[in-house]
Amino acid sequence: MLRLALLCGALCFSACGNSSQDTHLEGAQSQDAITKDANTGTVSASDASLSQRTILEKPAHYSPYVEQNFPNTVYFGDTHLHTSYSFDAGMVGDRLDPEQAYRFAKGEVVTASLGAKAKLSRPLDFLVIADHAESLGIAPLIAENSPIVLNDPEGKQLYDLSKGDDPIAAYRRFAQIRATTGRPPLHNNAVRRTMWDRITTAAENHNQPGQFTSLMGYEYTSSMQTNNLHRVVVFRDGKDKVGSILPFSAVESADPEDLWAFLENYETTTGGRAMAIPHNGNLSNGTMFDDIDIKGEPFDTDYSARRQRWEPLYEVTQIKGDGEAHPILSPNDEFADFWTWDKGNFGFAEKTPDMLAGEYAREALKRGLKFEEELGVNPFKFGLIGSTDSHTSLATAEENNFFSKATPAEPEGTGFRYNGAIIQKYPGKDVDVRVYSYESAAAGLTAVWAQDNTREALFDAMARKEVYATTGTRLQLRVFSGYDFLASDAFAPNLAEIGYAKGSPMGSDLPEITSGSAPQFLIQALRDPDGANLDRIQVIKGWLNEDGDLKEQVYNVAWAGDRTRDDQGKLPAISSTVKDASYLNTVGDAELATVWTDPDFNASERAFYYVRVLEIPTPTWLAYNADYYGDGEQLKPDAKKQHQERAYSSPIWYTPK
Repeated sequence: MLRLALLCGALCFSACGNSSQDTHLEGAQSQDAITKDANTGTVSASDASLSQRTILEKPAHYSPYVEQNFPNTVYFGDTHLHTSYSFDAGMVGDRLDPEQAYRFAKGEVVTASLGAKAKLSRPLDFLVIADHAESLGIAPLIAENSPIVLNDPEGKQLYDLSKGDDPIAAYRRFAQIRATTGRPPLHNNAVRRTMWDRITTAAENHNQPGQFTSLMGYEYTSSMQTNNLHRVVVFRDGKDKVGSILPFSAVESADPEDLWAFLENYETTTGGRAMAIPHNGNLSNGTMFDDIDIKGEPFDTDYSARRQRWEPLYEVTQIKGDGEAHPILSPNDEFADFWTWDKGNFGFAEKTPDMLAGEYAREALKRGLKFEEELGVNPFKFGLIGSTDSHTSLATAEENNFFSKATPAEPEGTGFRYNGAIIQKYPGKDVDVRVYSYESAAAGLTAVWAQDNTREALFDAMARKEVYATTGTRLQLRVFSGYDFLASDAFAPNLAEIGYAKGSPMGSDLPEITSGSAPQFLIQALRDPDGANLDRIQVIKGWLNEDGDLKEQVYNVAWAGDRTRDDQGKLPAISSTVKDASYLNTVGDAELATVWTDPDFNASERAFYYVRVLEIPTPTWLAYNADYYGDGEQLKPDAKKQHQERAYSSPIWYTPK
């Protein structure tokens, strides 16, 4: 697979279709190698002495890579994909099993459930099939006319409905049984063992260390009062260990603390490793990052430590909306409103403004600082990843190749493609918080910095949070923090080597300050080689001030084009080249890089920093779809035809002495 390595961080301002506009960098420290305009922050590539490779220390071997031991490759994958083995996917039409999902992720052509041929533009590097642990595999058993189904009264009802003219009726009946009995149909150990064995066998068969990694996992589907508290469970191990257990589900307990206890027992008994990844806080009606646990008790040190231990990551962007920030919570951030789902939970209750603070990553990261101040431990110290949460077995996050949230909205899905309700209005409920298919985002992907494409290397990178989220683009992003960077380091060909030698990568902590220095951030972003140029790099800072108030600030630190920041530090929008379903890379830059120093640093205040990279405007999947089918008149007036895709780095934290 063709890969652009960021290890050699040389700038390519004349290549990759980028414009001839200047690149601006804010906060770079002046050095002999670079001249910097004090008013605009302009630094051009010609100002840096790029011909000299910075040698940190003389290597022991002529080949400088013999002893290289830092992550030098970024791997892109999906950590949250559903197949027909999930009750809500299989019972609404998904016919593709894990075998076909892996084949598709590895770049093969498959036929989607409604008959369209599908293929990725580039294979993924890894995949987590995360089918729901509850009623695992019920739809395939129905399709196979299994005696397990036919001999069960509830199973026979579902079988008869699924074979009728309205297969969705079977899913509605499934939901009724679950609501009235408190237990989903056919959730028993005999069924679970059979289907879990199939899932783990498929994962083992498709795992190809060095080429493609199948990380084993599943989804724990806790929904208290239909508030989304779902977690994706990911294992580091193979079938010998993962196959020896059965997935712990919300049927056993809806309390995430019991899930953590299960994971701890798994590690103790098998010697393996596991983690849980929360997702979709925007459908939790404020409960995902609440300040009380599921039992209504305030956090204590033990709870906070266990949550940080077992939940090192958060799925910040996916099909069901983006969860980085909300415009009500961040009114000064013009990019906070990106595919926002903020109507309610899973259809039963409306959302009120006071709930938003418990749903979005930036606010949770801020809350974590306050918990750490009070308890000594930060329960919300998580890295950021993206995934699809597709229920079609197809991990499609590309705008021109989007197969939607669920099978009825696949490209051959006629009216449901745009106007089908992903979040439905439930019978007998007055509240209407429906969200329609056209409001779905074609997102996202997880990017992992690792040395090898193996289960062990990828999991370990995820555990140390050296990961970032994208909304589907494969732009490359590196972030390091420290105190001794030179401005020329941003342009050095061995940027990563310098970053690890002088500082710490994304997902880590800044070391304690021993002098009056403010923290620096070495940042490099490179566009997706098959995608759009870059608009800007931003640093988002959150901190707890000396008065005990939580604050945030968005800094524009590097940008393309001849633009100047205003008195509030904001930049004019970059021009759009979008026309219907096309765009040009005549604006923006192929790469942006800088060394930025926090101008407002206070050594006594807890803080975090993460990087957001924005691409230039590009068409959305709705524009591509309307162009292909010629049915754009069916789109609602508020349908997004263009947007700016983005990446979110994992944070870096600063803790006062």
